[in-house]
Order: sequence, then C-alpha cells, then structure tokens
Amino acid sequence: MPEQALQQPEASEAELIARARDRDAGAIRAIIKTHNQRLYRLARSIIRDDTEAEDVLQDAYVRAFKHLDSFRGEARLGTWLGRIVVNEALMRLRRRRPTVALEAAVEPQAQVIPFPLANPQLDPETTMAQRQIRVLLEEAIDKLPEGFRTVLVARVIEGMSVEETAELLGIPPDTVKTRLFRARRLLKHDLEQQVGPLLGGAFPFAGRRCEDVAAKVLARLGMG
Repeated sequence: MPEQALQQPEASEAELIARARDRDAGAIRAIIKTHNQRLYRLARSIIRDDTEAEDVLQDAYVRAFKHLDSFRGEARLGTWLGRIVVNEALMRLRRRRPTVALEAAVEPQAQVIPFPLANPQLDPETTMAQRQIRVLLEEAIDKLPEGFRTVLVARVIEGMSVEETAELLGIPPDTVKTRLFRARRLLKHDLEQQVGPLLGGAFPFAGRRCEDVAAKVLARLGMG
C-alpha cells in the first residue's frame, strides 16, 4: 500500500476542540502547538520578559482548557485563546505596577524606556548573524509604548488583519491603524530597512520550548 494511503488526514479544528473537551491529551497538545508562537508573542509584547511570557502562556492555556465548554465558536479558537492570553498578561502587569494606568503607555508623548536585551541563549536554532539582528529588532520593539507594541506584534509579526487585531484587543479598527502607524514611525527607518525581512523570525517559540509548554500544561491538567 502506498505510504500516502497510510497517512491519516489532520484533524479539523472542530474535531480537536471536541476531543480536547473530552480531555484528549493529543488534541490539547495539537492545539497548543498550533497557537503557541502567536500567543507567546502576544504575551511577550505586553510583559516584555521571556520567562514571564511563558508563565502567562501556561496559565492562559490551563484556564482555557478548564473552561473549554464556554467556547461557543462565535470567534475563532485562536482569537478566543488570544483574548485569554492578553487578559492574563494585563492582569500580571497590573499586579506588577498597580499604580500605573495601562492606557498611559499608549499616549503619543509616552517616554521610551530602555529594556534589557533578550537572552540569545534561548534561541539556539538561529545563526549568530540572525541572532544579532533579531536582538536589535527585539530591543527596538521592547522600547515601543505598550499599546503600539502589541498592535505591531499582531499586525506585522503575526500578520493578523486590522479586523482580527481590533477584535483581539477590543479596540476600534481605526485605533489599530493609528497605533501601527505610530509604532512604525517610532521604529527608526534604517532599522526597519535592515531587519524588515526577518520580522517573522522575532521571538521564536518552537522546538523544545514549545514541547515544554505543552507538557507542563498537560501536567497541570492532570494529564501528564
């Protein structure tokens, strides 16, 4: 029998959701792997810390899978998960700085605060040259005001549409466009030209780190 005939077709999203509701570990792992990178990038765009972004991701997944029965399909699963991740990240941010209004960071006159470089040891799959360029890019993104940074990650790095980003963040589409315009203006033109083709490689979350999150979530759900 030909090899192709032996391969089973990939499960649809609806099938994976149904199986995950029945606590099927394989389905939960498949959903996590499908959405991991986008959700990690969203969490990190708010938290600006690699390790804490992973913690946000795990907590959000556990919350989501424990309450998967509340998902009614009114939005796509990725959007629903994204809202949970964003809410979890914002709650952590409020606990970290309770006296600071979150929206203050999106004002045009907001101060750009330097932030430490990402740890290149977390990205062994890249070459040295790619790592150096990506670190410059990540540092520039980290310096953006909060609201601009999350919109930039969603629209440019993740390729989400204006409408998807607006739905995810609960803001009007025109606000998405304005924040993206201002974010791009704050990123120096020469930096954009230098690393623009590599935007899709920023903040990678795959391989061992992806597997680790899936394993930890399953363990916390009592399925590890």
